[in-house]
Amino acid sequence: MPDYRINATRTEVVEVGDGNAISFLGEHGPRVLSTPNMILYMEQTCRNLLLEMLDPGHDSLGTHVNVSHSAAAPLGSTVTFHAELIAVNKRRVDFRVAAMLGNKVVGEGTHQRGVIDVTRFADKLKEENL
Repeated sequence: MPDYRINATRTEVVEVGDGNAISFLGEHGPRVLSTPNMILYMEQTCRNLLLEMLDPGHDSLGTHVNVSHSAAAPLGSTVTFHAELIAVNKRRVDFRVAAMLGNKVVGEGTHQRGVIDVTRFADKLKEENL
């Protein structure tokens, strides 16, 4: 049985670089953390927080994201991602998430993950794809 800890938190730090910054504003245009990458790091921080609470052989998949991206994090800056486990409903786990540049909110919102038995999930996918 998982040991879910409501109000548990996790923080991860990411530097904005070529691999996670936008480039579509031109070669010399502004380079900032992209929204898809911000969401990726929010999800990753939640998964890493939850993973330590799950039984062996279990993991989680993102099922819902509701976030805003409200400020730019420029190339070379360091963004801190925060996740807080706020609710559990059977296999659905809800988190509050934030991306911070110092004291400035870059993005914030909520994220939900579904807990899976990895082997059962893989078997189900095989059956569905036959």
